[in-house]
Amino acid sequence: MKALVTGANGFLGKYIVEQLLQSGWQVRTLTRNTDADLQKLGVEMQVGDIRNEDKVVAACREIDTVFHAAGIAGIWGPWKHFHGVNTIGTKNVLQGCLRHGVRNLVYTSSPSVVFAGQAHSGVDESVPYPSKWLGHYSHSKALAEQAVLQANGQRGLLTCALRPHLIWGPRDRHLIPRLLSRAKSGRLRQVGDGTNLVDNVYVENAADAHLLADQALAKNPDSRGRAYFISQGEPVNCWDWINQILQLGGLPPLDKKISYPLAYAAGAISEFAYSVLRRQSEPLMTRFLAAQLAKSHYFDISAARDVLGYQPRISFDEGMSRLQSWLAAAI
Repeated sequence: MKALVTGANGFLGKYIVEQLLQSGWQVRTLTRNTDADLQKLGVEMQVGDIRNEDKVVAACREIDTVFHAAGIAGIWGPWKHFHGVNTIGTKNVLQGCLRHGVRNLVYTSSPSVVFAGQAHSGVDESVPYPSKWLGHYSHSKALAEQAVLQANGQRGLLTCALRPHLIWGPRDRHLIPRLLSRAKSGRLRQVGDGTNLVDNVYVENAADAHLLADQALAKNPDSRGRAYFISQGEPVNCWDWINQILQLGGLPPLDKKISYPLAYAAGAISEFAYSVLRRQSEPLMTRFLAAQLAKSHYFDISAARDVLGYQPRISFDEGMSRLQSWLAAAI
C-alpha cells in the first residue's frame, strides 16, 4: 500500500509518516520545502505548495490513501492566506484523489470548525457548523471539511475528517513553545475564572487515529463521509494543565488573571485596530483566543471509539512524562 502525507514535515504529519512506515506502508510526502528528517526516513519526497493544483494532483498519482494533514493554523492573518491553504489546498487534494482513483482520503480537521465562542461540554459530532466564525482559521477549515465529506462516494473515493483537539507532545513547535515563550515574557494570563475544562490529545494518539480511520474506511461503510472528534477521552482543567506545562519548562505557575469579558473586549479592539492599520503581526488577544482560553471545550468521542476503534494508546500521564523528558533535553 502506498500513502501520500501532505504536511508531512509538520508536527502531526511527521508522526503519521513514522507510524505508516512502521506498519509497512510505502510513503510519499508533499511539503513546501525539503526536510532532513523525512530524508533520513527514506520516504519519497515531493516539494510543492498545497495551493498549486498541478503539484498536488501529480503527487496523488498511484496512491492508495491520502492523509491530508497540511494546513495553516493561527488566530490572525488575511482571509486569502487561510482560505488559500486550508480550503483551496484541500480542494486541490480532492481533485488529485478523484483524478487518480485514490481509494481513501483521511482529512485532518479541527474542533474549531464548529466553534463560534460558545462552550462545548461533552458535545458530539451532531453539533452544527455555526453561521459565523470568530476567525479565518475556523471558517476556512470548516469549508474544507465540508468539501471532503461531500466528496465521499464520488468516483469510488471514501472520505472522513478527524478533529483532534490541542495536539501536544515531544517535537511540538507551536502549542508548547508558544505557552512557554509567552510565560517567560510575562504576556501569559489566565483568562476567565479558571474552571474551564478542555480536551487535548497526545500526538501519537492523534496519529493512531489517522491510520485507524483509513482501516475503517476500507471495512466499515458506517465510517464514511463523517467527522470524528479525537482526544484523550478525559478533559482536564485548562489552567491546571497549563501550569503543569510551565512547571515542566522550569517556570512558575501563573499569577496574573484577566476576566473573560475584558479579554474578549480587548480582542475585539485589537482586531479592529490591526485591520485598520493592516498589521500582519499577531495581536496578543483576539475574540477567538479569549473564548478558547476561558470556555470549556471537550467532546464525546464515542463515535471514534465505536466506529474507528480508536482508543488513546498513550495515557495523559505517560505523555506528560515523555514531554518532560523532551523539554529537559531541549531547554
